[in-house]
Amino acid sequence: MGQRKMMGRLIKFLIYVLCLCFIGLVGYAYVGPFFGADFSAPKNEVRQPVTLDVD
Repeated sequence: MGQRKMMGRLIKFLIYVLCLCFIGLVGYAYVGPFFGADFSAPKNEVRQPVTLDVD
């Protein structure tokens, strides 16, 4: 019975850690740009020639 109680505590702890990580990630996404983190995609146009072999 003692191991079952310990596993329950471990699972609860992991769920709490996952929730805190998710909240931290969402918070960083909102607050990050104020601290210099740039999440925008690069805006460079890339052109490459394509050769098609059609028989």
